[in-house]
Amino acid sequence: MADEKKADKAKVVKKAAVKKAAVKKAASAKAAPKKAAVKKAASAKAAPKKAAVKKAATAKAAPKKSAAKSAAPTETAPKKAAAPKSDSAVKRLSITLVRSKHGRLASHKACVAGLGLRRMHQTVQVIDTPENRGMIHRIHYMLNVEDV
Repeated sequence: MADEKKADKAKVVKKAAVKKAAVKKAASAKAAPKKAAVKKAASAKAAPKKAAVKKAATAKAAPKKSAAKSAAPTETAPKKAAAPKSDSAVKRLSITLVRSKHGRLASHKACVAGLGLRRMHQTVQVIDTPENRGMIHRIHYMLNVEDV
């Protein structure tokens, strides 16, 4: 009688294990197509947008090319803003990194790298531009700044 009870328990346990395995397979089978469908839908949405952007870019670029061909070859292109001729005319800033960049925000680390600083107590000279001023302002607590 005891052997029969053990055998019955073993059968019940096996059936439960089989059912759990079947449920897991069914759940994973349902989840996999959903993920694939989401990826396909996302790529399908992105593809027309990319194509539309490319078409718009080529449409904008096409008139420029035709206008350049129709222009007389004797005409010159508009001049770009002239760069300062001498380094002495450019205002520069001397920046020294006095606090470590370790443990800082990623954007602050990027500002340190953008200013050309790699290690503590390193000093670099940068041109005084609005872009550099913005990076300096963001990480001012890590720097010593002097006019040159």
